[in-house]
Amino acid sequence: MDNFFHDTAAAAMFSAAKMNKVSLFASPRMFCDIYCLEPGQEQLPHRHAENDKVYCALTGTCRVTIGGQTRPLRPGQAAIAPAGTEHGVRNDSDQRATLLVMMAPHPDFKGWEQEPEGPQDRQAAEG
Repeated sequence: MDNFFHDTAAAAMFSAAKMNKVSLFASPRMFCDIYCLEPGQEQLPHRHAENDKVYCALTGTCRVTIGGQTRPLRPGQAAIAPAGTEHGVRNDSDQRATLLVMMAPHPDFKGWEQEPEGPQDRQAAEG
């Protein structure tokens, strides 16, 4: 099954209870998710000792905090949290927001949940 291309608008799924994460891809090397935030939802500030994270705004506007600096992130903008740097995101607008989020290496990869995504990943999975 080819999962090389994704429609992020169609893949977005929101939850009234909390920010929702939709996985587009995961491997031991990285993950790529869509974070879906209703107004008022957030990912509390935290840090990853050995993992870099990239936030790319797709829709709406979120407030992103990285290393003590807070800025709005609008569609077409990106924010990068290097390993060891505290980071978090909050949708304090009155509109839904989606972010494309990538982290490398994957912090807790548990194995392939489905068919590997591409030829190189198949080789790695097959050993």
